[in-house]
Amino acid sequence: MEIKDIISENYHDLEAFSNSKKSFYSSAMPFPNIELNNFFNQNFLNKVLKEFPNLENLEKTNKYINKNEIKYANNQYDLFPEIIKNFLDFLNSATFLNFIQNITSIKENLVADKELNGGGLHEIRKGGVLKIHTDFNRHPKLDLDRRVNLLIYLNKNWKEEYGGHLELWDRDMTKCKKKVLPTFNKIVIFSTNDFSNHGHPNPVNCPNDCSRKSIALYYFSKGRPLEEINKDYIKNKTYFKDRFGYFNDTDNKNDKFKNFLRNFKFYKLIKNFEKKYIRKK
Repeated sequence: MEIKDIISENYHDLEAFSNSKKSFYSSAMPFPNIELNNFFNQNFLNKVLKEFPNLENLEKTNKYINKNEIKYANNQYDLFPEIIKNFLDFLNSATFLNFIQNITSIKENLVADKELNGGGLHEIRKGGVLKIHTDFNRHPKLDLDRRVNLLIYLNKNWKEEYGGHLELWDRDMTKCKKKVLPTFNKIVIFSTNDFSNHGHPNPVNCPNDCSRKSIALYYFSKGRPLEEINKDYIKNKTYFKDRFGYFNDTDNKNDKFKNFLRNFKFYKLIKNFEKKYIRKK
């Protein structure tokens, strides 16, 4: 499959386009990001949407039902329809990886995650939510740092009143700096670190017979700038954040005891053994 079959005509020259948008991306608020409309070939993405499975019924789907998130997610590549596999292969290819590398101006070499840890297909139905958070920033199995999020929206005729906007919040969680309506063939690329607060904190209000569908991919590197690291984050996990002015907005479990254990070498050895031998299996 050639690039012209996947990318829309306006973006065929990915190198030239990314060069023209580097400064825009780097200076965007509240952290580096860019929103692009009609990025993919319309006919191709229609086929992707047509084959998008009902995640509620798909084998090995993760169902999240709690105060912080109500959604379906599946990263089981082998279970996906062929056209979605082809799409994911392209998004993890050297061609697309070079585009992401170029537009973000990240110095460290980016690496695709073909296991789709935390990524893959996502679906949120009426009432679903994903509270503002920062992502886990280390690969769960490899010695790599998570650097870039790519979100692709597949929602035709999505109305403003349905909500489900992606919100980007400032570092202090005092104000939403950007809102993105998740309409069909829109992509968002943003740099992810310990301060890139994002999510869609208000329940989706779409009709019962539709859902907020998206595809998510994450790109990693070996090492990252120190200023992107919050030293208070001892555990590699998703940290949910309360919005300013909202009381009891999220559910944050008390990790004080585990954080105490994490200071000891034996605990780290046990966790490293688990990652290396148990999780890989």
